[in-house]
Amino acid sequence: MSIVCCIRYVIDPFQRNAFEAYARKWLTIIPACGGQCLGYFLPHEGTNNIALALIAFDSLAAYETYRARLKADPAGMANFRGAQEQRFILSEERTFLAPVEA
Repeated sequence: MSIVCCIRYVIDPFQRNAFEAYARKWLTIIPACGGQCLGYFLPHEGTNNIALALIAFDSLAAYETYRARLKADPAGMANFRGAQEQRFILSEERTFLAPVEA
């Protein structure tokens, strides 16, 4: 079974560029730690403070392995610290989704 972790971010709309730089860094960090990054999505039209990330895994066990690798990854930890220092993420929620198959 494959799963997709959907991360819903509430961001400071006045720091959109800072969030975009943060998201771009994950595009290389996530695959290096074992996730398949399906993309980061920024607000474009309408609501200006919601961003999304979609990351695929083979299973919840694979996600747990990824999280352990991420916590030990220097680039990942630096990206987390930068977000905390700049405070452009106001909140985030994770939802795990399963694909609908025929």
